[in-house]
Amino acid sequence: MIIDISQEILSCQVYPGDTTPSAHKIMDMAKGDLYNLTDFSMCAHNGTHIDAPRHFIKDGKTVDMMPLSCFVGHCFVAHHSGQMSASDAVEIMAQAQKAKAMHRILIAGDSIVTPQAAEVFAENKILLLGVESQSVGPVDAPMAVHKILLSQEIVLLEGLVLKNIPQGRYFLSAQPLNIAGAEGAPCRAILIGDAV
Repeated sequence: MIIDISQEILSCQVYPGDTTPSAHKIMDMAKGDLYNLTDFSMCAHNGTHIDAPRHFIKDGKTVDMMPLSCFVGHCFVAHHSGQMSASDAVEIMAQAQKAKAMHRILIAGDSIVTPQAAEVFAENKILLLGVESQSVGPVDAPMAVHKILLSQEIVLLEGLVLKNIPQGRYFLSAQPLNIAGAEGAPCRAILIGDAV
C-alpha cells in the first residue's frame, strides 16, 4: 500500500508570515493555446517540506548537500498530542527501536516538540524528525528546537498529513526538490506498506 502524507500545494497550510503559494496558466488550451503551461511560486517552507541545517545554522548544510538516505528508509510513526516531554521522546524512541525503525521518526497529532524532547532525539542520532504542524517547535518560538536538531544535521520534515495513520513502522520516501543552496524545499512524502 502507498499512502500519500503530503499536503496539496495550492491549498496547503502556510506558516504565519510566509508567502502563500500561487499558480496561473501561461498557456491554456481552453483559450485556444496549443498546450497547457502553469507558472507557480511558493516559499520553500510551504506545505509538506523539509528543513535542512542551513535554515537555522549559519554554515549548515543546504538541501542539495544532504544525503538522500536521510529521506528514504524505514520510519516509525508515533502518536502524540500536546507538549512532548523528554520522557515522551524516550518512550517514542523505545517503541521505534522495538520496531527496528529508529532513524526516522514521524509524530502524528498536534504535538509540540520541546527543547527537552529535541535533546532526546539528538542524543539518539536520528536522521529525520517529522511532524504534522508547519514547525517542529512552538510556532511562537521555534528557534531553540530547530537549532538543537539542525545542529546535529537531523532533517526536519514538516507539514505532514498523518491523520488516520496507525502507529508503527513504514517505509518512508520524502525526497526534497534538489534546490542548490536552499535551506528548505517542498517534497512529496509517502509511506509504503502497512503498519508493522
